[in-house]
Amino acid sequence: MSYIDGFVIAVPTANKEKFIAHARLGDGVFLDLGAIRVVECWGDDVPDGKVTDFRKAVQAKDDETVVFSWIEWPDKATRDAGMATMMGWMAHPEKADPRMDPAKNPMPFDGMRLIFGGFEPIVIVGPGIGQ
Repeated sequence: MSYIDGFVIAVPTANKEKFIAHARLGDGVFLDLGAIRVVECWGDDVPDGKVTDFRKAVQAKDDETVVFSWIEWPDKATRDAGMATMMGWMAHPEKADPRMDPAKNPMPFDGMRLIFGGFEPIVIVGPGIGQ
């Protein structure tokens, strides 16, 4: 059964091209670690909610756009190994993939406001995930 990592980020709207370049480089690492695909979505219709919403979740400012992204993995074991490798570079920079070097590929957004989590698909309708 496939496994999904989901992310929501507030990106300065002026940094859209920088974000795309950052994502293309970083997403290649996920694919090299076994991900099936990575999808990066630039907010287009992200309404304000009465209680909560995507913008509030990441404390998006007026000059920021919400980005919704996900990584599809073939299974949780591949995801766990891949994410351990990705996160390991923080603790062991000497083992880091050079594509993830913050000096060469800086985050064009405030990483402290990124929210993420891992999800097990429970209902799949139509082609896509795991296909």
